[in-house]
Amino acid sequence: MAGPHTLAETEIAVTSRLASLSLDFEAMAVTSNLFRAANAVRNHLERTVLQPHDLTWTAFVVLWVTWIWEPIETRQIADEGGFSKATLSGVLTTLEGRNLVTRERSTEDGRLVLVRLTPAGRRLMKRLFPEFNAQERRVVAAIPREQLPDAAEMLRRLCLAAQD
Repeated sequence: MAGPHTLAETEIAVTSRLASLSLDFEAMAVTSNLFRAANAVRNHLERTVLQPHDLTWTAFVVLWVTWIWEPIETRQIADEGGFSKATLSGVLTTLEGRNLVTRERSTEDGRLVLVRLTPAGRRLMKRLFPEFNAQERRVVAAIPREQLPDAAEMLRRLCLAAQD
């Protein structure tokens, strides 16, 4: 529970307050619960896994995207992570200061900046990600194992539907 009201209390209050409007309450419940779930999971992962490693969510996303796609252009990291280039710049400066990533100009196009993990960054991700995944398993344990592929597919569909 993030606020003073339970999820059930909130849903009852919303239905009561908005009952006179012609709304799709099921669509509202799905999107609002998706938002709540995403925030709850993110907060849990920040608290249990990232904070002990002195990482923010955004820093972790930068490390993750770089780990998977390196070398990767800064604009691609920002797109993949869903944050601004200005936010990314500050996070990269912090991660460089911790010797976890490097930035270099592209040899093909000097306007582009490529990001790579350092050996220390790779070691951190190899050590950190199993901890992260253990908490992912803990969170999804609320869903029966055989329903996880369907749950993942439904979320993929929502992501696709929300793309411009």
